[in-house]
Amino acid sequence: MRWRVWLLLCCLLPACASGPVRAPVGDRSRQPLRVPAVHTVAQGETLYSVAFLYGKTVEQLAAWNGIRKPYTIYRGQKIRLTAPRRKRHPVAHKPASGKAVVRASRPKTASSARVRRSQAKVPVSRTKPASTASLARKNPPDWAWPARGKLIRRFDARAGGKKGINIAGKPGTPVRAAAAGKVVYAGSGLSGYGRLIIIKHNKDFLSAYAHNRKLIAREGQWVRKGELIARMGRSATDRTELHFEIRKKGRPVDPLRYLPKR
Repeated sequence: MRWRVWLLLCCLLPACASGPVRAPVGDRSRQPLRVPAVHTVAQGETLYSVAFLYGKTVEQLAAWNGIRKPYTIYRGQKIRLTAPRRKRHPVAHKPASGKAVVRASRPKTASSARVRRSQAKVPVSRTKPASTASLARKNPPDWAWPARGKLIRRFDARAGGKKGINIAGKPGTPVRAAAAGKVVYAGSGLSGYGRLIIIKHNKDFLSAYAHNRKLIAREGQWVRKGELIARMGRSATDRTELHFEIRKKGRPVDPLRYLPKR
């Protein structure tokens, strides 16, 4: 009987010595290591939150899935995360002789020539509607720091998990919009971010504010630069802090490249 106990202990000791690999303190994110082909929508998710999770733009997902504004999605819906394959144009049929079949073109008539000339003279308007002009600007917004506090983590593109900066603070410290824009997500549906707010500033830029104790701005609300949007907390993290990200065309970029120097 004793030899069985000793044998069992010998088998267990190596497993205990190796131990589980723990994530860095303060980072409980669960971002996917590989982007799957399809995402199944869960309760509380929006197209913006799905795009944010996989580093895509909402315009890409909308185009790939045939979703129109206001980008409404439903629980259980399958969202394609990659561009569909382009359809190949049919190749001209070759008969047994090996010569390609060429269709004869219709002879040009005087009336058809006049139609082509008249169409060529019609000017094409390139002016975008005023309602979408602000979202189509490619220039970076006028940025400001989202909170007061010590910078405790810098941006690291090589690090796993969330990619942004962390600002320390006390519970309830004001969190403000870093630039004017529209709140496109306000909730806690993204693992590792806690209570999160995402703001769309224009066609290219988003900003994200994570680990809040309380969300003040509502989804769909337009906010001004410096407007109070949340209160700092420690949701989904081990200390009171604000995790702040700037995304350009869906990709995380270093916020310190855009924020003014302190």
